[in-house]
Amino acid sequence: MSARVCKTALFAICALVSLRSGPIRADTLAPHYTVVETIPLSGPTRWDYLTVESATHRLFITRGEQVDVMDVVHGTVAGSLPGTQGVHGVALASDLGKGFVSNGRANTVTVFDLTTLAPLATLPSGTKPDAIVYDPATRRVFAADGGSGDLTVLNAEESAVIKTVPLGGQPEFAAVDGTGRLYVNLEDTSQVAVVDTKELTVLAHYTLAPDCQRPTGLAIDSAQHRLFAVCGNAVMVVLDGHTGRILATLPIGGGADAAVFDPGTHRAFSANGDGTLTVVEATDADHYRVVQTLPTRVTARTLALDPATHRLYLAAAETDGFEPATGEHSHPRRHIKPGTFMILAVEESPWTSGRP
Repeated sequence: MSARVCKTALFAICALVSLRSGPIRADTLAPHYTVVETIPLSGPTRWDYLTVESATHRLFITRGEQVDVMDVVHGTVAGSLPGTQGVHGVALASDLGKGFVSNGRANTVTVFDLTTLAPLATLPSGTKPDAIVYDPATRRVFAADGGSGDLTVLNAEESAVIKTVPLGGQPEFAAVDGTGRLYVNLEDTSQVAVVDTKELTVLAHYTLAPDCQRPTGLAIDSAQHRLFAVCGNAVMVVLDGHTGRILATLPIGGGADAAVFDPGTHRAFSANGDGTLTVVEATDADHYRVVQTLPTRVTARTLALDPATHRLYLAAAETDGFEPATGEHSHPRRHIKPGTFMILAVEESPWTSGRP
């Protein structure tokens, strides 16, 4: 055996020993997320936002006229909350044992018991409530009313409407920082409205244009005060939550409708309706890069994160052609095949995450 072959063999053996002797450092390899499970669910094939309750291993899935609650350990529907007309989002006040659902067609918010899923109250909102979030700092719930351009503010403890806050634009998604600030994407003006959750006043409007057009999903890194807005022109804009300064404009897939940030991995994710998941990583507090584009399923435009397991969940369905444009939807939409709804579970490979 030649000296060169010996050296090559020795290098290969050492590399193999190194792989087996301990986990690879996360900063030495690019992340590699994969779809690890596809879970078909019977029932409606129209959906919007997903919400994870990590402590109980439950995924709340909004599906047209109902909210299904999936046991993510067993991949089965553990219960449902019916009668939620045109449901969009679910906000969880786990410290109060309550959940809140925005009913876009009924112009109401349903309050329900988190343990039994029994409805507790139905409260009026503005027109077409869409995204809905809970602020633990004030124990208030904020429903973003896309039709009337305002926020409906609820006292979560008392299940009562407090106030309506005009936003100066059409709200799409919202995120709270946990210390008294709420950020809301305004789709028609390409802005982010900054709201004081204690005083219930609008503090500022951050301009996203021309980088971002028609912002939809919004995620937040509360520790670094960074916002991640996904936009209709297939970009993600990263901005400073204190000043509104745009730090990065990154390419993502088309048709994005949701974004999440994982504080455990310091990565942001964009769910894109074109069938991709974009993974964004910080090189430092002011610089960001796309580190992976994962093929998922066409229509998988919304997602949720379980921060305890770092697992991502996306909703999707099979399609066959397009539906004609309507007054409500000016562009043709993909026709969803009945009975094909599914949840996709995405995880990072342990060889790139640093976990054994």
